[in-house]
Amino acid sequence: MKLPDESVDESRRSFLRTGVLVVSFALFAPSRLFAKKDTLGTEILAPNLPGSLKSNPMLDAWIRIDAQGISVYSGKVELGTGVRTALWQIAADQLAVPLQAVHFVTADTGLTPNEGYTAGSHTMADGGTAIYNASAQVRKMLLDAAAKKLGTSAERLSLKDGTIVAQDGRTLTYAQAVEGINLHRYADPVSPPSDPARYRYIGKSIPRVDIPAKVTGGPAYVQDMRLPGMLHARVVRPPSRGAVLEEADIDGTRRMPGVVAVVRDGNYLAVAASSEWQAILAMRDLQQSAKWHPTRTWFTPDELHQVLKELPHQDFLDADQPMVVDATGPRVKATTTKQYLQHGSIGPSCAIAHLDGDTLTVWTHTQGVFPLRAGLAGMLDMPIEKVRCIHVEGAGCYGHNGADDAAADAALIAAHVPGRPVRVQWMRDQEQMWEPFGAAMVTELDASLDSSGRLANWRYELWSTAHNERITNPGRLMPTWLLAKPMVPAPSVPIPQPEGDADRNAIPPYRIPGLKVTMHFVTQMPFRTSAQRSLGAHVNVVAMESAMDEFAAAAGKDATDFRLQHLEDPRAKAVIALARDQFDWAARLRNLPRGSGVGFAFSRYKNIMGYCAVAMELHFDEETREVRFPHIVAVADCGQVVNPDGLRNQLEGGIVQSISWTLHEEVLFDKDGVKSVDWATYPILRFNQVPAVIETFLIDQPGDSFLGAAEIAQAPTAAALVNAMARATGVRSHRLPLMRYPPFAG
Repeated sequence: MKLPDESVDESRRSFLRTGVLVVSFALFAPSRLFAKKDTLGTEILAPNLPGSLKSNPMLDAWIRIDAQGISVYSGKVELGTGVRTALWQIAADQLAVPLQAVHFVTADTGLTPNEGYTAGSHTMADGGTAIYNASAQVRKMLLDAAAKKLGTSAERLSLKDGTIVAQDGRTLTYAQAVEGINLHRYADPVSPPSDPARYRYIGKSIPRVDIPAKVTGGPAYVQDMRLPGMLHARVVRPPSRGAVLEEADIDGTRRMPGVVAVVRDGNYLAVAASSEWQAILAMRDLQQSAKWHPTRTWFTPDELHQVLKELPHQDFLDADQPMVVDATGPRVKATTTKQYLQHGSIGPSCAIAHLDGDTLTVWTHTQGVFPLRAGLAGMLDMPIEKVRCIHVEGAGCYGHNGADDAAADAALIAAHVPGRPVRVQWMRDQEQMWEPFGAAMVTELDASLDSSGRLANWRYELWSTAHNERITNPGRLMPTWLLAKPMVPAPSVPIPQPEGDADRNAIPPYRIPGLKVTMHFVTQMPFRTSAQRSLGAHVNVVAMESAMDEFAAAAGKDATDFRLQHLEDPRAKAVIALARDQFDWAARLRNLPRGSGVGFAFSRYKNIMGYCAVAMELHFDEETREVRFPHIVAVADCGQVVNPDGLRNQLEGGIVQSISWTLHEEVLFDKDGVKSVDWATYPILRFNQVPAVIETFLIDQPGDSFLGAAEIAQAPTAAALVNAMARATGVRSHRLPLMRYPPFAG
């Protein structure tokens, strides 16, 4: 696998060669005194700038042009969503150069801007917006500089494949034009306009750059990396959280063939060996000799949701509009529950760390190289500038899985074998037992219509542990809990609205005069939980859209018409109408065969990002308890579409993943701890259960904002499935996953 260039090209930041550095600090100092952080953990230095320019306002943080070519830098990472290709398209289009002319660099603490985490469908909305505007501003600077050099006006120049052309035929390369231009300057709040009619790449389905190696079996992931002199390491975990190591035959393991080091630090055990198989054998040997003493027990799954309501919590009032008197129409009261979910990454977490002298380099599939760097530096008590984190794709993500913890493992072990790269590969049972789970939740809805059949009052409460335990201090790295001097995780803090945490999408988008939404944020976590795709939106939209179907039926209205009557946003209405029409909703509803049902649901992700409506037909076989999906239609409005094929990939993938969550997925546990340690004890959707047809329709908005797409389909898919099952069976279940509990369990 070709490795990233480890040399940090500091020369690209021209202020290091000039006296501008002093001016830069003068500009930054006041803003840092009062800097706020965004939801992805980066400091907002220039709130008037678009996208991630708010936290990285200097143009040279994003773009470099010199005799070697054009380089564009992004702090976002490729998680399998195709964003590397989409961001590359934006840069090439706005700079008016061929794609191949852009050297695109992502997520390296030695090279790229700090964009915090790649999460929450923010990559295009924040990172794409930053590159879009920075590239447009650099393009204008190039034209203005060339105009001066050629003695003409910028309006009389054109750009063609990296060359600036005057009307009289004279030309300048970008490298020639940029001479004398200092890109170390603040971006402007307003960028030169771009005409969507002239786009060469934006809006086109450019083949994804990350796909060829993945489909041919080539080196594509951090799991595939091999470095000269590299050691292979494995970690021995306790049988459950809180267990204390009483003894282990460390000397015996150390004498095994190929073993280079055995690490014990408190309850932390690991081995490093010359080959991977030797490391696995040593891990098994150490596992067999290790004796652990459990210190805690858990409740049972049947007690889970009652326990959640009884644990210490903080209350947050998200909406509080007085209840109305005229609420005499039909009433819906429902309790909706969700179990713990695993991210279920097909490739267990992996990382490589190399302590070379006083510098630590880590190759990792983290979602945030900069927050991870800070966590690792604190864990090892190293200066942060001596730690470099480089993102390399991993085989699976879907949120905060074990990637950061595997990086911590690699760093801890590398500290014991300085000078040798150390590769840590988790085992399947370790991944499934120790990753942060998607949080279990319980919600309660009490809502009613008025006398005219319109929504009147809506009271909604939810209980959940944190959906955001990302690396804000070293104690958030799981391996630090096991050290002789354990580190304590930072206190849980919810993501505020409108982004939301467990309460993401808990506020309905519909017109409701009496509205009260309360989040009970549980601060004492029975199991570690953190970000999983869509966060609380998954269950909140299920509860909301299930009630919308019940209310529509009670009011004698069509389910799609009832939603449209309670919406004001024209883009929301357009998405719903198109999904209804493309699915042929009315005709399918009239002609349902026995055992079949249709379902519909809508949400706007976080109520501020992409719009998505899903209509589906399913068939439930009462004898085999199997669910089949003959036809699903999804419609999305994500603003300006950069790569239509990539967007369709995300909608289709989100639909399949959500079906798996909603039907099957649940972490099994008992009083001794987690029992879901493989695919038999944590079943996911099989290939033969994938929908027969998924049609996706995109409402493009050329020239509009990027709204994000990777997480918009999960919640409406789950809700549409619940509604379709209710029509197919005549029974509405509010207990997820549907196929694990009555009335649908076999």
